[in-house]
Amino acid sequence: MALQNLSQPEYEPGPAPPAGSLPGLSSMVRSFLGLVQPNAFPAELLTKLIQQKNDITNPAVYKEVLVYEVGFLVCAAIGLLFIILMPLVGFCFCSCRCCGNCGGTMYQKQSKRTGCQRRALFALVLLATTLILAGNICAFISNDRVSRAVNSSFGALNTTLDNLGTFVRSISQQVDFIIASSEVPVSRANGSLQNIGPILGGRIISEVGEEAYGALGSAMRLLEVTDLVEQELRAVNESGQRLQQLQGELSQNLSRLQEQINQTLQNCGQPCDQVSVSGLAPEANFSMVPDVSSQLELLSNLTSANLSASLQQANETLNKTPTRVEEQAQKVVADARRQLAEVRRKIGGVRSEIPVLDTLGNVMATLDTIGRQARDYEPQVASYDGYRWIVGICLCCLVLLVVLCYLLALVLGALGLKPSALPTERGCLSNSGGDFFMAGVGFSFLFSWLLMLLVLVTFLLGGNADTLVCQPWHSRQLLPFLETSDLTASFNLSEMLGLQGGTVTLSSVYNNCQHNEPLWRTLQLGQAVPLDELLNISQYTGEITAAFDRLNVSLDPVTFLSPRQKQLLRDISASGLQPNFTGALQQLERNVTQRDLLALAEQLEALANVTDNPTTKQKLQEEGSELRQINGQIRSRFLPEMQALNRSIRTLQATTPQVPAQIDNMLRQIEDAQTFLDTRAAQIISNESRVFLDTLLGYFNSYVDWAKSMVSDAPTAGVGDSPAPGHRRDGPCQRPAQPHCLGVLMHPEALVCSHTAPNARHCRLPPTPLKHLRDADELSLPAPWGQGGLRLSPLFGKLRHRARQGLALGTQ
Repeated sequence: MALQNLSQPEYEPGPAPPAGSLPGLSSMVRSFLGLVQPNAFPAELLTKLIQQKNDITNPAVYKEVLVYEVGFLVCAAIGLLFIILMPLVGFCFCSCRCCGNCGGTMYQKQSKRTGCQRRALFALVLLATTLILAGNICAFISNDRVSRAVNSSFGALNTTLDNLGTFVRSISQQVDFIIASSEVPVSRANGSLQNIGPILGGRIISEVGEEAYGALGSAMRLLEVTDLVEQELRAVNESGQRLQQLQGELSQNLSRLQEQINQTLQNCGQPCDQVSVSGLAPEANFSMVPDVSSQLELLSNLTSANLSASLQQANETLNKTPTRVEEQAQKVVADARRQLAEVRRKIGGVRSEIPVLDTLGNVMATLDTIGRQARDYEPQVASYDGYRWIVGICLCCLVLLVVLCYLLALVLGALGLKPSALPTERGCLSNSGGDFFMAGVGFSFLFSWLLMLLVLVTFLLGGNADTLVCQPWHSRQLLPFLETSDLTASFNLSEMLGLQGGTVTLSSVYNNCQHNEPLWRTLQLGQAVPLDELLNISQYTGEITAAFDRLNVSLDPVTFLSPRQKQLLRDISASGLQPNFTGALQQLERNVTQRDLLALAEQLEALANVTDNPTTKQKLQEEGSELRQINGQIRSRFLPEMQALNRSIRTLQATTPQVPAQIDNMLRQIEDAQTFLDTRAAQIISNESRVFLDTLLGYFNSYVDWAKSMVSDAPTAGVGDSPAPGHRRDGPCQRPAQPHCLGVLMHPEALVCSHTAPNARHCRLPPTPLKHLRDADELSLPAPWGQGGLRLSPLFGKLRHRARQGLALGTQ
């Protein structure tokens, strides 16, 4: 009996994971969080805070909270220090430059290491700018992904709730499927009862048939042999009588013809003295064929006893067994079918005995309430996330503005700087590069504290959320904590499911579902639902058994052979049916006549040709012709009869020796089969009826075992493979902090840019050197980092040392 497995519900696919994730950056952030917060989940502290809300100011509790959050407090202190000091440092730096200090003086002393310093500063600025740009790109991506994660969270929640609803509905559907599957064994049992004749009767025939049909087959084969023997004996008798009759006629004809030939030869005289007609008589004596009338009489008596009719009657009686069983089992079948209807009704009532099915509506209502409340908060969350996204974009754009300033400064400074030009003669491009350097430094001081403020807030909120929510969720510590705290005191899953005295918890349900544990063990239904008692159909199967115990099936009496028929067979066996055909076979091997009639006819015809007497000649010719005619009669009449007689005798010799043994063997089989039916038929009927009953009950036992297996051992409807929460990290738990922290690099870069700017901006010399230079006629000042040296006329030789140390001014 084939029973189908439970069909798994079709769940909606969960949200796809974001493409192009940053595993390296996420690993770095989580490693840093592990360093900042190495403490385990503070279940006791949180329980104390929840249960003792008024004791939050208690110094001991307060101290315990500070000790737990010491890592985040240190980071917060560093961030606040940065937020406060960065604007102050920027303000002091600007004031210092306005006073002519900190690079505010518009001249620069040149040295031999100026070119090397310039290249090193440019490389540092390029490296820092590249890192800030990479961090800013990550910030743009992370900011967008956080928004997508937040926006998709409600869709994921709705999908999860829908899948949970599908799962809850599938419970009752699967219970209905299991109950409806009881129609399979009931239908099979009804079908077996309707065909009880062919099924039970066929099994009975198969058990008794080996003996009974074997004996019948042996008897039928023996009858075929006896019919053949009787037929051949009749043929022997008839052929022997016809040959003896033909032999008498032939003897008379030959005697008469011999006298005529002798008379003719005497009248012929001298020419015919050489011819002799002696031996003109029959040679074979067909009276040697034995008389088989006694054997024929025995076989005729057997034929008249009509054994074939008796055997056919016994065969028909056995073949009527299915019909006989069906007629005798009508009342039992009717009672059993009524009990099957009761079994079907009993199994159908199991649904009302499972309390969980009636309380699933409460679960569906709770899921609907959660979904409705989530939809109410969705616009607010989306609005707040929109503000967050705008703030993030603005800060990222500010960082991008600083990066663009530095990149333009590097490009313009590199393109506009000419090694052969004096610092006082630098072009517009180089000077613009220096201005962009200073603009980037100014923006860094103005907006870096805002970026750090965002980083600090994001880190504090996201870090605590990750350590207090995400990590405990994935380590399966959060649900047990919520169950033991006052937050879910009013939520009792056992009461919601109507499981009185149950200890079902959210954590146990979640863990079991993740491991595809059976629903029966997950919800601990064995304590509330007596499954064995609900599926106990022994009462009805017992009544079916009692009905079959009243089944009284008996076979019609089967008589293979009557005593008279058996005695006739014994008489035939005793006679042996073996006449002595030795003499007859010897006679059949002889010639019919002693002389060759054709040779004698030729001699007479030859004499007729040489004799002169017309009368004698005519007689000789007539007598030769008559001899030929007799020889033709022998060939046409004697030979077929002799051949037929020979065949019959040979057949009898090959067949009759085995007949007595066959008769004895057949009679023994008949006796054994008759004894078997008389003594074992009732036991066979009882055994086969029990087997038939066991087959009927086996349908229901298989169904009950299958139902128990589906209910108590089948996985939880595929929930472990559904997109339920907790199967992947997503949303805020995947991004506890955005990578804005790379903006910290703007502060050392601002210092580097302050030293790099003078190498690109336009310079002027101090007043005294310029006055002397202005009065000079032979002054030649190539670029300090150019090729060649400073050549002065002797008139200004005293100014050579001063000119070589000329001050060139650069922008910062």
